[in-house]
Amino acid sequence: MMNGIGLELGLAALILLVFFVGILSRGENRRRVGMLAALGLLLLLALSFRIEPGVVLFSGTFVQDELAVFSKRLFLLATLLGVVGSLGLRAETFARRATEYYLAMLASLLGMLVLASARELILLFVAFELMSIPLYVLSGFRKRDGESVEAALKFFLIGTVSSAFIVYGLSFVYGIAKTTDLSGVVTALQEGHPLLLLGMVLTLGGLGFKIAAFPFHMWVPDTYEAASTPFVAWLSVAPKAAGFVVMFRLYLEGVGDPVLLWVPVAAGLAAITIVAGNLMAIPQQNVKRLLAYSGIAHIGYMLVGFAAVSADGVAMMLFYLVAYLFGNMGAFFVVEAVAQSDGSEAIAAYKGLAQRSPVLALCMLLFLLSLGGIPFVAGFWAKLYVFWAAAERGMYWLVLVGAILTVVALFYYLLVAKRMYIDPPERQQPVPVSPYLAVSILVCAAGVVGLGV
Repeated sequence: MMNGIGLELGLAALILLVFFVGILSRGENRRRVGMLAALGLLLLLALSFRIEPGVVLFSGTFVQDELAVFSKRLFLLATLLGVVGSLGLRAETFARRATEYYLAMLASLLGMLVLASARELILLFVAFELMSIPLYVLSGFRKRDGESVEAALKFFLIGTVSSAFIVYGLSFVYGIAKTTDLSGVVTALQEGHPLLLLGMVLTLGGLGFKIAAFPFHMWVPDTYEAASTPFVAWLSVAPKAAGFVVMFRLYLEGVGDPVLLWVPVAAGLAAITIVAGNLMAIPQQNVKRLLAYSGIAHIGYMLVGFAAVSADGVAMMLFYLVAYLFGNMGAFFVVEAVAQSDGSEAIAAYKGLAQRSPVLALCMLLFLLSLGGIPFVAGFWAKLYVFWAAAERGMYWLVLVGAILTVVALFYYLLVAKRMYIDPPERQQPVPVSPYLAVSILVCAAGVVGLGV
């Protein structure tokens, strides 16, 4: 059972346990549900390393292959870091409604776990919605904050449109393939029916909203700025990774010769996403908005690996996701620590951080260098590998665009570093960091350095 749907059943049991403990707890004691969720996720993450790939269940609609197992470990690790980082949230909303917060995160994670193993269109879509709907709730969790409600509404409306794109596209796919099984879709794709291709393109557009590729990125900056930072750290990684897993399943896995159809589409989407994300990040004065646009650019770099339509491209893209998980989540956790201390998310709040809290500033510098692709941290190898995969396919123009925009990205990353290390501090007292945030930041820093080495 552990090799089949054991993780999903274990997570479902954890959700019920968190629910009942949350109901029975009162007041500040409700924070214990976060500890319970974190311990449960840690146990599930440890158990995930005992899973042997190769199980096929429910007539082939649910598979536990290498991609599914890798993805589930990534989702569990990201959610564990997100939950631990959230334990230090001080707002009254989180003390009063902590149970709802952690339940929504775990429910979304359950959708991701099912999505990673789905090999059938209906299961795939249902899992996608199970993942997405709790995200809309969490983005507007601070409902007394007008900005949070507005951002959540924008996220919900755009997410609904993306779901409509996906289900409309999948209806064409089903209509032509006459089956909801992915292997049947792959067989039908060999014939190159125009309506089937239209359905696949519409579905790719819907997935573009989910992974926040340009021009489907409109919800990202406002949602990132208004929602709670530990949640945003998780949102910036886990659901995007799930979107890429679906793209692997639909467009690359077992497709054969027709896979070359997606090279120009994916390459064009990658190039425009890299350019737009980096250029829009330059004028930002709010760190969360800067990281939001930076994240859009990183989706473009991952799409470079997707555009390579090769086993190497997919492998390098998966490595990029892991490097991005540590670098991006770590940066957001530092943002949360500074915001709790100084009450600001502006870049100006980082003036003299190296003098106030040298360890915190060093961790932030490591995360920024990794996101910028500087040797020899994780992000450098991640970018080098996806460029390598694209070069092997002869897409030198895409590698050139990515390399030039990597240099542009260094401008706004090093601008934050300049504030931390060169500008004099406006305050002298060190930045207090809660133990939970400190653990999350140190794990991310260890990941960035460890993967780099």
